[in-house]
Amino acid sequence: MHGLNPRLVHTQVKGFGEGSPYQHNLAFDMIAQACGGTMAIAGERNGRPCKPGPTLGDTGTGMLLAIGILGALYQRHTTGKGRRLQIAMQDAQLQYTRGAFVQHARSGQPAMRKGAKPLAGGMAPSGIYACKPGGPNDFVYVFTSHANPEHWRRRLRVIGREDLLDDPRFSTREARGGAGMKPRSTQMITDWTRRHDKHEAMHLIGGAGVPAGAVLDTGDLLADPSFEKRGIIQTMQHPNEELRMPAFPVRFDGAPPPVKPAPLLGEYTAEYSVSGSVSVLRTSSGCARRM
Repeated sequence: MHGLNPRLVHTQVKGFGEGSPYQHNLAFDMIAQACGGTMAIAGERNGRPCKPGPTLGDTGTGMLLAIGILGALYQRHTTGKGRRLQIAMQDAQLQYTRGAFVQHARSGQPAMRKGAKPLAGGMAPSGIYACKPGGPNDFVYVFTSHANPEHWRRRLRVIGREDLLDDPRFSTREARGGAGMKPRSTQMITDWTRRHDKHEAMHLIGGAGVPAGAVLDTGDLLADPSFEKRGIIQTMQHPNEELRMPAFPVRFDGAPPPVKPAPLLGEYTAEYSVSGSVSVLRTSSGCARRM
C-alpha cells in the first residue's frame, strides 16, 4: 500500500507486540493490565493484585496511538511520506507504570503494591483518610510533597495543631515517617478528617495550599453542576433516551466538542441509499455482495 500511496499513515493495534512470544494471543483491557505491570502495583501491600478501574489497556493504548498518528501526520507535511505505526496493548502499559521501574532501579526488587501510598514513599503523612458519615467513598486523599515542607506546616494550621509547628519530632519528613511518629501523625490527620465530610475536608485543606482531593464517585461527579456548565459532562440526545456522560476533555477555543450518539441500526439507510441502483462490492474471494 505504501508503494501505491507513499503518504499513507497505516496504524495497527495488537494485544502483544511483534516478536513477543505471545504475539498471536488475544487480549482485552484486563489482559493488557495484567501483563503490562499495572495490576502488580495496584492494591493493598499484603493483598492480591488489583485491576485498576480505568481502562488503561483499552483507552490508554488508544490515546498513545492517537498521539503517534498526530506526530506522523505532522511529519508528513515536511517529508511527504507517511509512516507505519504499531502499538501493543501490553507495551503501552509500561508507559503508565514507568514510576514502578524507577523504584525497581532504586531497590533492585520488583515494585510492590502500596495501597493509597505513593510508590516513591517518603511522603509521610500522605494517603487516604476516612471522613464522615463513613460511607464507602467517604474519604479524602491528602498529599505531603517531599519538595515542599510547607505542606505539613499548612496542614497543622488547618487541623488546629499549631503547637507542633516547631516540634522536632514532626519537623522533617524523615522524622514523621519514622516507626514511632508515622502512626501518630497519621492518627492526627484521621481524627480531624472524621469530623468533616470529604467535600469540607478537600475545601479546607486544599484551600490552605495543601494538595487534597475528595474520593468522588460517579454520583458525586454527575451532581457537580460545574462539569455540565463547562461542557465536561454533556447530555447526549440519543433516539431512545437522554444520557448524561463525559465529553472529550480537551477544550477547543474554550469548549469541548459536543457528544453525539452513534446511529441506530439502519437509521441512515434511506439517506445513503441510491434510488434505482445497486452497488456491488467484490470481495477478495471473488464473491459479490449487494450493498
